[in-house]
Amino acid sequence: MDGAILDLHVRTTLESPGRSFALDACLRSATQRTALVGASGSGKSTVLMAIAGLAPGVHGHVRVAGRTLLDTARGIHLPARERSVGMVFQDYALFPHMTVEQNLSFGLCRLGQRPDAASRERIESLVRQFGLETLRGAWPRHLSGGQRQRVALARALAPQPGLLLLDEPLSALDTQLRTRLRGELAELLERVQVPTLLVTHDPSDVEALAQSVVHLDAGRVVPPPV
Repeated sequence: MDGAILDLHVRTTLESPGRSFALDACLRSATQRTALVGASGSGKSTVLMAIAGLAPGVHGHVRVAGRTLLDTARGIHLPARERSVGMVFQDYALFPHMTVEQNLSFGLCRLGQRPDAASRERIESLVRQFGLETLRGAWPRHLSGGQRQRVALARALAPQPGLLLLDEPLSALDTQLRTRLRGELAELLERVQVPTLLVTHDPSDVEALAQSVVHLDAGRVVPPPV
């Protein structure tokens, strides 16, 4: 696909009482880190959900580094668990009844089973890489905003996904903490070298975290504003 890391055209219509939203987004990127920007309600998060296999009624195609996750014309529609996509939600969505270590283990173990040797080694590597050594037994409610962010990122990366999706990863933080963690997040993304699609509305996030930018408006990719 001419060197494209991310190549997609996704279409879906979302209905709610008194409102209908049509997404018809075409996106191709050859960079490691791409920012998807646009006003609230433009469909940014819906694009992420479509890529992850979490949005209903999606048509079109999604390819990551040449691997097809969705191609409705060819009858290909991988379920979310088979897409090798890691996602960090805006509120981080950590499991409150699990410790930090259990959150990290979640995507590596079958339900009710203990991690095997390879999974334990992977968890230990992430604990060191994300500076979580003293937090492995902590509950999410006892973590700071920055700590929750690091745990959410580590959990998303635990299964070694082919694509990382970040949905407004800094918006839940106050201004001072956001500025500091933006730099930490940039260093982490540079270190892990996983293709990343970042949703944001903050130009500072784009400048610090992205190598290319795609603009979305009313469910469609548009040229950048002049």
